[in-house]
Amino acid sequence: MIDLYYWPTPNGHKITLFLEETGLPYQIIPINIGLGDQFKPEFLQIAPNNRIPAIVDRSPTEGGVDGGDPVSVFESGAILLYLADKIGQLIPSDLRGRTTVLQWLFWQMGGLGPMAGQNHHFSAYAAEKIPYAIDRYVNETGRLYAVLDKQLGDREFIAGDYSIADMAAYPWIVPYERQGQNLDNFPNLKRWFTTIASRPATLRAYAKGDEFKNQQLSPDQTRSVLFNQSANTVKR
Repeated sequence: MIDLYYWPTPNGHKITLFLEETGLPYQIIPINIGLGDQFKPEFLQIAPNNRIPAIVDRSPTEGGVDGGDPVSVFESGAILLYLADKIGQLIPSDLRGRTTVLQWLFWQMGGLGPMAGQNHHFSAYAAEKIPYAIDRYVNETGRLYAVLDKQLGDREFIAGDYSIADMAAYPWIVPYERQGQNLDNFPNLKRWFTTIASRPATLRAYAKGDEFKNQQLSPDQTRSVLFNQSANTVKR
């Protein structure tokens, strides 16, 4: 059983995509980030960076043998890699194929996610609308879309076969309109996006988040919780 500490954000959706695709048994433990659940001591024991998602694997595998103490993992990319290695799915076993998947997983973690996140922040959440900041991150998001579009020009999925690289990137493309992007400008990406959106596991994964939508707070309500953190937040 996997305990998934979750909220329906792009990073949270990555993990339900994996779990629904593979059929691994799991239970969701909701962490309402708008209310500050991510700062509770019991969650910080699992995710010291106070971010979702995180997991606790209650049936870890070591050296091919099941058993041992539970394993906790935080950071969505690390969770995807852990789970893929755990069951030997959605990541190639050969070095060349594995390296391709990891490059694009890290590309999402270091580029697409953070840049799109800043796009969301300055376009939707920031109390003061700063044109330079909005243009900066909308344009950079578009550049990253173009990088992904080019990669998908001669293959169905990012690394050839469907993998954790696709699961990492897809949820950050879902809010493309909010990011100021038009998928018609990226035809290869649009084809890829439509293919993944229609997968039964994708539909199930996103349905998991629907039950929490009525618990979402307004930008004004969440701003003070999500965006006023500093070193003192960690030291408390």
